[in-house]
Amino acid sequence: MNPVALRERLNGAAVKIKTRLTSFSSWKLPKQESSVAPSYVWTNADQDPVPPEKQTWTGWSFTWYWFSDLVTAAGWSAAASVVATGLSATDAVLVTFVAALCNAIPTVLNGAIGVDLHIPFPIAIRASYGYWLSYFTVVTRGILALFWFGVQSVYGGQCITGMVTATWPSYANLPNRLPESAGITTQGMVSYFLYWLLQLPFMLIPTHKLQYMFWAKTVLVAPTALAMVIWISVKAGNGSDFFNQPARVSGSEKAWLWLSSMTSITGGFSTLAVNISDFSRFSKTRTAHYWQLPMIPFFKCIVGVFGVVSASAAVQLYGEALWSPLDIIEKWQGSPGGRAAAFFASAVWCLAQICVNVSANSVSFGNDITTIAPKWFNVKRGVIFAAVIGGWALCPWIIVESADALLSFMSAYACFLAPIAGILFSDYWIVKRRRYDVPALYDPKGIYSYWHGINWRALVTTMVVVGPLIPGMANKISSSVKIGTGLERLFSFNWLYGFVLSIIMYVSLHWMFPDKATSIPAVVHERVRDLIWCIRDAVENSTGKVFG
Repeated sequence: MNPVALRERLNGAAVKIKTRLTSFSSWKLPKQESSVAPSYVWTNADQDPVPPEKQTWTGWSFTWYWFSDLVTAAGWSAAASVVATGLSATDAVLVTFVAALCNAIPTVLNGAIGVDLHIPFPIAIRASYGYWLSYFTVVTRGILALFWFGVQSVYGGQCITGMVTATWPSYANLPNRLPESAGITTQGMVSYFLYWLLQLPFMLIPTHKLQYMFWAKTVLVAPTALAMVIWISVKAGNGSDFFNQPARVSGSEKAWLWLSSMTSITGGFSTLAVNISDFSRFSKTRTAHYWQLPMIPFFKCIVGVFGVVSASAAVQLYGEALWSPLDIIEKWQGSPGGRAAAFFASAVWCLAQICVNVSANSVSFGNDITTIAPKWFNVKRGVIFAAVIGGWALCPWIIVESADALLSFMSAYACFLAPIAGILFSDYWIVKRRRYDVPALYDPKGIYSYWHGINWRALVTTMVVVGPLIPGMANKISSSVKIGTGLERLFSFNWLYGFVLSIIMYVSLHWMFPDKATSIPAVVHERVRDLIWCIRDAVENSTGKVFG
């Protein structure tokens, strides 16, 4: 090739690269002025403390929120799946109650950060982990949100199957063109895609307006779920026998299975114990989030009882345990008048899945990725990213193939979040005594930079707590990974172990090696900082003296 032709070719390639870079940079969000962050930090309004006009959540909002999160097909299946492991129905309900307390107590305690300071989780966690190390917790929680988003979407796709089959019965016989290794049929994939499209507009609703969607779900799902339980119980008869069947295991095996099942159910909702401030920051009063303490156990136990009773009744009625309400609906399709009931019930459960995916997963992930990459993401872009990656790239339908797979996933889910929840709680309530400097949380050079942006006390605590759980997590996901009995037993109660030990270690390290810079005498809100600056400017203007 002659030099002239080579030069022209290189120039053409350079023009193409420049064009693509220009096109890519056009996706960059405009830099917004923050009421808190310093001018050299790129941020956007979604990260700032919630202004008073958007603080709209009341105690009833939290009630509807938790109804939305807990009364789902996944919540129904989780408690019922405990019976499949060998425990009795009574054990399953008690396991669910204890798990609910393990969720409710840290959720209320960590929710106080959002209520008091009106800041999201990715900002609040900087006080305990340090400005830069906090990104590890945000990424960890974000990845788990993506997985759980996909799991809930799989249940949503099953709802669509019920709706379409009730309308066109031939859909039930749609030929399968996918290999067995795919973990899903052609029918399942079509339904999943339709559900994914249906839920996308709901994900774009602003957080401070979500309570209206939760209210609609409460009105529709509550009577539908109750009617389904009553129907199957009456049809099966002998309701007194549901809770009289003994466990199939006993002794130490039962005790360890009890702990493992409790950890599994706790893990499914442990994410909210970490990032509840993403929602509690919209609280209208400082006591609104207290409603979560009774509501979480109540709703979790009620839906758990529904699942256990229905699975037990299904054994007598159909000869097999039906773990999900969607399995019960499927049985209606061939009965006289059952198609109309199947369509309505499937539509209601579809709304339930949409609500929980919006409230527990997509919005939380949107907050996470907004903090990680504020130049390119706000909450709206974040939820769309979650829909694409969590909904498709992670192939979530494989996770929910069986009850054992679901429980294994939920156990592993809690492994990383328990120490994060424990450190977040102990830092705010015990170490800092509810005194944070809010503007400093937005400043990489502020008091929460610790050592190069890392609070080594949180790092050491997390590593010591999580380290022994890694082999157990690998074994739980793949039985081919062999570990000792001790590590297996430890993993069976990883939530309690991680939460309690992280509190003890983190508080002890701060007691032995205190960080005096972050021990401030009073909380500093963004408005307090603005007032100080105004007073300083007024004094400088009147006296001519410049203050540092």
